Amino acid sequence: GVCEEGSLFFAIKPVRISEKKNESSRRKRNLEAMDPQLTEVSQQFERFKAAFVRKDYSSCSDLLSKLKVLLTKFKSLPPLFESTPNAAQELTIARDIYEHAVVLSVKTEDQDAFERDFFQLKPYYVDARNRLPQSPQEHLILGLNLLRLLVQNRIAEFHTELELLSSATLENPCIKHAVELEQSFMEGAYNRVLSARQTAPDATYVYFMDLLAKTIRDEIAGCSEKAYDYVSISDAKQMLLFSSDQELLTYVKEEHPEWEVKDGFVVFQKAKETLPCKEIPSLQLINQTLSYARELERIV
Repeated sequence: GVCEEGSLFFAIKPVRISEKKNESSRRKRNLEAMDPQLTEVSQQFERFKAAFVRKDYSSCSDLLSKLKVLLTKFKSLPPLFESTPNAAQELTIARDIYEHAVVLSVKTEDQDAFERDFFQLKPYYVDARNRLPQSPQEHLILGLNLLRLLVQNRIAEFHTELELLSSATLENPCIKHAVELEQSFMEGAYNRVLSARQTAPDATYVYFMDLLAKTIRDEIAGCSEKAYDYVSISDAKQMLLFSSDQELLTYVKEEHPEWEVKDGFVVFQKAKETLPCKEIPSLQLINQTLSYARELERIV
């Protein structure tokens, strides 16, 4: 299922030539009616979206920086919310820009940028709720943020965010997907977590789903090498939740080069090799402790 009825995020609907001309004319008339600042933001945002569609994320980042500076000139935006002639248009385009910024951070795999941009976007979902119609992308973005918190193991914040959502929002497929993932993760039902990648509500979720899968496998791998000296390739594949031997071998090569694969087994023994433990000087410690006790007795 998808988060919103209709098309997926940023899907582009094909249009006829005549429709394109009409749309272009309407856009031109709209721009002429705007003030110069709003016109400049709109034009820069069109360039951003064109770069986004052609996956030129470097240009997107440059344009986004310029857009954020331009937005600071709008007094209608949070936290001021001043009443201006174009307040509704300014709020709408700013929200749209920050929504694109959040998705851009996923495309560029930048979790720090995601957190910054989501923090800037959130007031448009909360404080500006009565000033704007609901964004069709709101549930998708909120679900992405929940997934990020889960990947970063920020479970307390995950539940805090859930507490702020309405009962209707909690029923949305994007939000339910994240909630069910967290439940499976906490229960240790890792198979369910990994299979949830196939039912992700949107393609933008795959980045965080893959990170979550890696976290799970790393956790299992750490436990396995402590519990066993070696396991068969078949058992290792099953434990690490891979569907083929090749996936397992690739994982070992990339993530655990200290493991050895030979004669149909994955050998952990090399990973366990550590420096020999130093002998604890027990008698010396006892003598020191007794000496401290005698000194304390004299002081008292």
